[in-house]
Amino acid sequence: MLKGNPQVLPAVRKIKDMEALLDSPFEYMVLLGGHLGQLKSMVDLARQNGKHILLHADLIDGLKNDEYAAEFLCQSIRPAGLISTRASVMKRTKQNKLIAIQRLFLIDSDAIEHSYALLEKTQPDYIEVLPGIMPTMIQEVKERTGIPVIAGGLIRTQQHIHDALGAGASAITTSRRELWTEWLKADKTVK
Repeated sequence: MLKGNPQVLPAVRKIKDMEALLDSPFEYMVLLGGHLGQLKSMVDLARQNGKHILLHADLIDGLKNDEYAAEFLCQSIRPAGLISTRASVMKRTKQNKLIAIQRLFLIDSDAIEHSYALLEKTQPDYIEVLPGIMPTMIQEVKERTGIPVIAGGLIRTQQHIHDALGAGASAITTSRRELWTEWLKADKTVK
């Protein structure tokens, strides 16, 4: 589980964005893919600075998204956790005792029902729901699964953050730098 119960998880795509967070109070950050050859050095750099990387396994350039890739990421790259839409990736992540975050797209009722069945099998540590701007769905997913929810996607304002957290999300992810800065200025909980 995420230590310290962080409420905002900055999401970055490039090493320069990650480097900008190394001196921040944010303990966790989401790495939205990247080039396979750079992952280990990025995760190691974050770790050396007391940061934990949650790596989005589905977005890595140069790596197929399957259970073998997940095993490689868990054993060789060693992030704090993996994010994926794939059940096989969640299974390997849990077997390797890393944080498993299953990504769930709130597309329509059929997709959500299918996802509930999948979540019963995978039992991830967290569910990331996208888009994260649907408070009633955040509440439903949390209540129906009993698994902590992270809201992501289309989080564009502080109000979106407050609405998601108010609906029961444990945290939100956002790549919008201005939201990280505003959150810190408001002296919110960041660990």
